[in-house]
Amino acid sequence: MHWGIGIVAAIAGCVWGGVAFAQDVKTQDTPPSRDPVAGMIGNWLFSNADQDKVCHFVFRNDAAPGGYKLDIDKNCPSLFPSTKGIVAWTIDNLGGLRLLDSAGRTVLELSEVETGMFDGFRREEGRYILQNAASVVPAHSATDMAGNWAIERGTGKPICMITLANKSAGADDFALQLKPGCDALVTRFNPTSWRMDNSELVLLAARGLSWRFEENDANTWQRVPETPDPVLLVRQ
Repeated sequence: MHWGIGIVAAIAGCVWGGVAFAQDVKTQDTPPSRDPVAGMIGNWLFSNADQDKVCHFVFRNDAAPGGYKLDIDKNCPSLFPSTKGIVAWTIDNLGGLRLLDSAGRTVLELSEVETGMFDGFRREEGRYILQNAASVVPAHSATDMAGNWAIERGTGKPICMITLANKSAGADDFALQLKPGCDALVTRFNPTSWRMDNSELVLLAARGLSWRFEENDANTWQRVPETPDPVLLVRQ
């Protein structure tokens, strides 16, 4: 009788041990699930296939019609007219990214091609690429950016002409020259040097002030943070 009880207990122990081992193996073999919504929150770059047209998206987790809120640069519709009405985003059941209008309707659909990158296509505008800004390697060197530039306000009329020289001004900075006839907005700031800081172009003044610019397209950079009357750098 006692032997029978011992055998039953041993069998039960093996069964439960096997279950526990299987659960441990399953836990170890199953990778943690990735939250697709959390993975989108933050700054992204939206461009064409040649990446000579670029604007900035900020994905948020605030509720919006059909999904979550999406902030888009004001210059985006001039580069990509299809983005004009986009105000929200969502991830569909197949993992695709949908960009939505104010009524929750899909305007653009993009597919994830790798972590941190989506692409899509529209006949009128060609291929789109959406990349997480943190994963984008800076594409411009000082040599790329050196040359003559115009500083413009929102009207598109130049208020100052400057030259970004490829000549060292100490440390990581390069020399900058203002041409005669600059607007007071620029002369008060009085930049004397410039540098590339990751993906931003920075103009520096002798008293420690700086203006930072982000790329809109290959020839146009916009001062950040964005204001109702934007300041642009336009290559000449």
